[in-house]
Amino acid sequence: MDLPPFKTYSDRSGHSGVRAYALVPGAILLRFADDRAIYLYDDVEPGAQHVTAMRRHAEAGSGLATYINQHVRDRYRAKLGGD
Repeated sequence: MDLPPFKTYSDRSGHSGVRAYALVPGAILLRFADDRAIYLYDDVEPGAQHVTAMRRHAEAGSGLATYINQHVRDRYRAKLGGD
């Protein structure tokens, strides 16, 4: 599977667990600081409303990890690679 290019998450707070993200149609891919895997969140899981909010936070460089912790948790579509 070819992955799209990832952007470094700005992390304006300096405390986020999110390290990088990639936007693809209807989805967002995330890399977290403490995990080698890539997580896919899409319109199916956790759903379009959450993906839209996550994309907005990713591009703003603020609030993404908080949003995930409060609204999404471990409801991702797939875990690619890692352990």
